Amino acid sequence: MRQDSTQADGSVVLASGPAGSAGAGHADNPALVPSLPAIGARVSLPRVRTAFGVRSARAALSVLILGAFAVVVFATSRSSPLVPRSNMGFPHWESGPLHGLFGHLPGSWNTLNLGLSAVLVAMLIAYGIVALSVRSLSMRTIAIAVVALHVILLMTPPFQLTDLFNYLGYARLGAVHHLNPYTHGINWEMHDPVYRFSTWHNLKSPYGPLFTAISYPVAVLPIPIAYWVLKSLAVLLSLAFVALVWKCARLLGRDPRFAVAFVAFNPVYLMYAVAGFHNDFFMLVPSTAAIALLLARRDRAAGAALMLAVAVKFTAVLLLPFLLIAALPPQRRLRVLSGVVLAALPMAALSFALFGFTIPNLQDQSTLLTDFSVPNIVGDLLGLGGGSPALLRVANVALVATVIYLLRRRRSDWIADAGWSTLALVVTLAWLVPWYVIWVLPLAALGTSVRLRRATVAFTVYLVLAFMPAMSMFLSAHGINPMGSSIGQASKALQKKLAQ
Repeated sequence: MRQDSTQADGSVVLASGPAGSAGAGHADNPALVPSLPAIGARVSLPRVRTAFGVRSARAALSVLILGAFAVVVFATSRSSPLVPRSNMGFPHWESGPLHGLFGHLPGSWNTLNLGLSAVLVAMLIAYGIVALSVRSLSMRTIAIAVVALHVILLMTPPFQLTDLFNYLGYARLGAVHHLNPYTHGINWEMHDPVYRFSTWHNLKSPYGPLFTAISYPVAVLPIPIAYWVLKSLAVLLSLAFVALVWKCARLLGRDPRFAVAFVAFNPVYLMYAVAGFHNDFFMLVPSTAAIALLLARRDRAAGAALMLAVAVKFTAVLLLPFLLIAALPPQRRLRVLSGVVLAALPMAALSFALFGFTIPNLQDQSTLLTDFSVPNIVGDLLGLGGGSPALLRVANVALVATVIYLLRRRRSDWIADAGWSTLALVVTLAWLVPWYVIWVLPLAALGTSVRLRRATVAFTVYLVLAFMPAMSMFLSAHGINPMGSSIGQASKALQKKLAQ
């Protein structure tokens, strides 16, 4: 079959092929990768000279850590646009132990948003430098930096988002108020203390039954304790996810330093996913575990793990056909499918016991637009008034056609093909938010496709620039409104209604 023949240019971010014979595809440039011993043996990864070198790599890591710390310090110091709804109240249990650590800090809207934009751009540049020089670092140094960043970000309130409080709001609907979050919105609990911290009050829960069930026991705790439990769970699961990426790289015979750095030092991953404490990590841990288990030839466990991910977020099902392609001979596919069934049955029983025949509300969100979703931007450029329903249908057809094409060509690098499919999914979403790129990151890091890594990095740059506050300020100053069409205004009106 035709392979991705893009030539590596010598940069680590664009080339990370297998170092031994266990890889799933051909290396982009094996000469760049230090050889690894057989799986299971003790691995000693040598430091090698690269274009930037160890000093540049350590300096870039310092920028990432200092940038994250600076944002956390400002976010915890006082109510500000960095923490939504904090102007309505900013209790100490939300602001955290760093509150007031550096006294009275500037809090003007423009200053904070411009400062945040500058920090995000600096972290984006630092990410590129780390990726280009990661093989000059030891795995120990990388691991310390990853843990340090997670500890720092644990201290921040949910950064620029209220999703964590929405999780608690839906969970308290069921666990405290005995209402079905798939048939009721958070506005049914207006007198609950979590209400003023949450948004999407009129939106029924879009989250999967397994995540909702997991959040029920947390919801019965006092709000401050439940808040810190969910934050801590998200951070711990993020670390577990990074560890699984490391494990998959080892099983593939790849240099795990590159895979870990490519995922964990991405500024969108850090500042939007980890600092936002998103439930995507509840999906990414079992979905990445499914890859690791399949590579270890534990096929039933791989199928079961993937079904746990699907029960958190349905988008994880996109990985299933690629797991089946990878599971050869056919007997292995039957074992994967048996694992899928064995896990799906108790998940279905759990969902029925808690929620009856109702399912997550994916319909409302799928009809909403964000300013910089690709369909909305393309629709504006084509003069269609943004992400029109017809254009969204075309995008869905294009997504299905892409997945079918990738499945039919049956390349040996099924991980990269799964990555291309996932990237196509994210690009075609009408409701695009920055942290969705983390669905692609592990697949791009572990696959052999140079083009996929380039596309993922390019998309990260787009997300950072498009969603940083300075971009909105610039567009507003020049009278540009990506949601100014009738279609965009209708979407904004629906968003407002769902938030009431």
